[in-house]
Amino acid sequence: MSGRGATVDGFLLTRHWRDTPQGIELLFWAWTPEGPVRILYPGQQAVCFVNRETRLEHPHLAQLRFERRKLELEDLNGDPVDGLYFRQQRDLNAFRETAAREHLLLCESEIKPADRFLMERFIMGPVTLAGRGVDQGSCRQFTAPRIKPGGTLPRFRYLSLDIETDGMDGAILSIAFCNAETEEILMQGDGEAWPTALPVRWCRDERGILELFMARMEEVDPDLLLGWNLVNFDLDYIERRCRVHGLPFNIGRGGETAAVLPPQQSGQPAVANIPGRVALDGIDHLRGAFWSFDSFELGNVAHQLLGRRKLIDDPDDKIAEIHRLFRRARPELAAYNLEDCRLVEAIFQKTDLIDFVTQRTLMTGLPLGRLGGSVAAFDNLYLPRLHRAGAVAFDVGAARHGAASPGGYVMDSKPGLYENVLVLDFKSLYPSIIRTFRIDPLGLARPGEDPVPGFLDARFSRGENSLLPAIIGELWEARDRAKRRRDAPLSQATKIIMNSFYGVLGSTGCRFHDPRLASSITLRGHEIIRRTRDWLEQEGFTVIYGDTDSVFVLLGPGVEEAEAQATGRRLAADLNGWWRETLARELRLVSHLEIEFETHFIRFLMPTIRGTDTGSKKRYAGYIHTGDGGHELIFKGLESVRSDWTPLAQEFQRELYRRVFFDEPFEAYIKEVVLQLRRGDLDHKLAYRKRLRRPLASYEKNVPPHVQAARKLDKPGRWIDYLITTSGPEPVKSTASPIDYEHYIDRQLAPAADGILHFLETRFEQIVADQMALF
Repeated sequence: MSGRGATVDGFLLTRHWRDTPQGIELLFWAWTPEGPVRILYPGQQAVCFVNRETRLEHPHLAQLRFERRKLELEDLNGDPVDGLYFRQQRDLNAFRETAAREHLLLCESEIKPADRFLMERFIMGPVTLAGRGVDQGSCRQFTAPRIKPGGTLPRFRYLSLDIETDGMDGAILSIAFCNAETEEILMQGDGEAWPTALPVRWCRDERGILELFMARMEEVDPDLLLGWNLVNFDLDYIERRCRVHGLPFNIGRGGETAAVLPPQQSGQPAVANIPGRVALDGIDHLRGAFWSFDSFELGNVAHQLLGRRKLIDDPDDKIAEIHRLFRRARPELAAYNLEDCRLVEAIFQKTDLIDFVTQRTLMTGLPLGRLGGSVAAFDNLYLPRLHRAGAVAFDVGAARHGAASPGGYVMDSKPGLYENVLVLDFKSLYPSIIRTFRIDPLGLARPGEDPVPGFLDARFSRGENSLLPAIIGELWEARDRAKRRRDAPLSQATKIIMNSFYGVLGSTGCRFHDPRLASSITLRGHEIIRRTRDWLEQEGFTVIYGDTDSVFVLLGPGVEEAEAQATGRRLAADLNGWWRETLARELRLVSHLEIEFETHFIRFLMPTIRGTDTGSKKRYAGYIHTGDGGHELIFKGLESVRSDWTPLAQEFQRELYRRVFFDEPFEAYIKEVVLQLRRGDLDHKLAYRKRLRRPLASYEKNVPPHVQAARKLDKPGRWIDYLITTSGPEPVKSTASPIDYEHYIDRQLAPAADGILHFLETRFEQIVADQMALF
């Protein structure tokens, strides 16, 4: 295909730009079924916009090279704007700095040229190229091809990667990697001295490992690199050790140099800039897909998802054990290194994480592997449509607003121990509010005649100036199609994107931030929950709780499962009909609100705030029937689902609640647990576990228990397991004093029990009082 015109379908991997004397050069790498493709666009320009009345006569501005053109565009204040075109991105950056000092208002000056190039062409991930491809050995290169959105989904080639090191600053001892076709461990040592059946390639020293690793990267040629803390540790460490040896960090495609870039802002992750390859960190992307674990340590996640464990499963002893194995049993270290790669690979497969990341890019246009990025995703989806409506948006932070928007509505609860409670839940409430009530930045700026009322005096366009409701509608339909196809990654990615829009509009980091937008969503949500409660009560039902997008409806005793299910479905259907009629009559709007019957709790507890008679919020428990004829206990916000409570308290609460819900005797159980605790039979369930988030020396005035325990260790790890003893907090591994059982009775068992015993007209202390007298 070299030198001939070709049409190629692919999926974008990475995007880059650089200034050249001829202008800005854009570089994209793409996956294609025939292999990687390098795409160049030389001679591009950077652009921003400025009010037509703005004079640019400052001496520093005059020194910069740019072209000013009149455009048929206006800003969101309705004023016409001109475009400013720069041959160099650095000139635009300098212009922005000077404009900020001179308090000049700019529009869209922060958008990087590669992002704008793709955004304006509605390219999200899949692409179709038309042009001449030139073979360059490991890839084909297209220069300035015609490009448009495509429809091909990728089959990425990945490599799971892990390194073992001599402490946190020493040499790399081994690098392991694997995929469905390849498994290797590159390790320092002599194969004759360390015979093994494992696929070890022995290297004379660390430099030899690094050189062989980069050669193997070029040979295996993965699209994706997978790992655990991959960017912040493995890749960053390899780059630093390359610098020690004077080696270029050439793990990019075509031998291009990669770099681990430090975070742009505090709290953000580092970024791996690898031309042609994407680094996917398992921890960050599981969090981004809303997976939740009490600890994201690899061993813990592997155990919960796969039922497998690391070969060295104690993080506190890991460094010492690696040193021992390297000195005495290098094949065992190689096995440990490779098993970590296998675990990461299996976790990605189990969670469909690669598919989720791909679908997220497909829906948002964000680069593969981009973490966070809700604001950037909103820009990608919204700005091209805004431009076609003849408008541009101001820079982030250009508008200043004093008011803040309220959060979701949480109804005062009616505490009690109940039978037959239904949960009715609004499906994606905030996106459906945006869609129904036409909430939109352009619609706010151009409300037109007969606008839809919002809150804080907001008014929104009903017609062509309403962009965001249409975007929500497209995403909603995509999610429904994904559900019908049982495409869980696409469904989850779409849901996350839609639900992020409220947070984006309420964030000061969004260029469209305006309290009228966010408040018109949340306050409308408050109104919807209140009016839903009122309708239910007018129909003769008791609503015991409401939380942001749900209402909890009490049916009471004597209701069979089938009857409760039928009532839930009927109430959902009737409410949806009522909302359609109400909104059509009151506001002449088509309702996209959709309430669903979600759960039937057979027994249900709404507790009080500890020590009061006031109902709590966001805390409850109950049990439901499962589809297989069994039952499931559900806890929200209570001790049994909180990681800062001991295993004893969690197990005790779950079993106690089960007994109460099923009308089984519970007093003898409480007494038996207290007796076992005092005998020492439950010592293995008493450890607290908490992470150190700061250096120990930084804790001065308020020193929490886990820090007190950590200071009694020679080399504390990131996680501290400790017991409360008669001498205070002590680490599990070096406890010198007797366990303080009274602490566990008073601070763990009693609070876990009294939340439900309160409604049975008894208390934990009353039940165990006769035992207390014996000790």
